[in-house]
Amino acid sequence: MKKLDIITRPDSLEKLKVLLERFSVGGITVTTVMGCGIQKGDTSGELQGLTIPGMNLIPKIQATIVVEDKACEEILNTIHEDLSTGKVGDGKVFVTSVEGVMRIRTGERDSKAI
Repeated sequence: MKKLDIITRPDSLEKLKVLLERFSVGGITVTTVMGCGIQKGDTSGELQGLTIPGMNLIPKIQATIVVEDKACEEILNTIHEDLSTGKVGDGKVFVTSVEGVMRIRTGERDSKAI
């Protein structure tokens, strides 16, 4: 299993939910976060390698899902196709391996729990 932490623009949330529904993703946790990448929060596109003093934190959402290994690559490709605007600030997806999961209510494990 893989955990995908998808950090993207808040206005991409509805597109992301529709995309994940197409893959029958069993659940999603969404958090409002603030952050910046190597551009330090500059969205003008004018940096081109210049250093900016300080960081300008920009509102983002972080959606976390857990999926079967076999679905991961296709979901990543679809996220790229559907959410990419080609502009700075589209976000990132962090992929990590999940050793196991348990549904608290039933005690079901792993694939049955996601």
